[in-house]
Amino acid sequence: MIYFALLAIAVALIAIAAFGCGLGQGIAVYGAANSMARQPEMAGKIQLVMFVGLAFIESLTIYSLMMSFILMGKLPKTEAVLELIQHAVK
Repeated sequence: MIYFALLAIAVALIAIAAFGCGLGQGIAVYGAANSMARQPEMAGKIQLVMFVGLAFIESLTIYSLMMSFILMGKLPKTEAVLELIQHAVK
């Protein structure tokens, strides 16, 4: 029973990773736009570095989505959990 509860918590925590990826992407784009405004002649190089960084951040988002699907597949059906709870209460 504890195993299934920990799996459910893990799936919820992976959603926090996706939220963190969104924040990281926003901060990266903000920093790139800010530096391009200060030095317009370096805009091409800054964009290249920003896109590489965004690709790494996005890969983390895809991995966390994949892990959440894998963990959700290991969770039991709702009826099975309710039956376990009913047997534990008796």
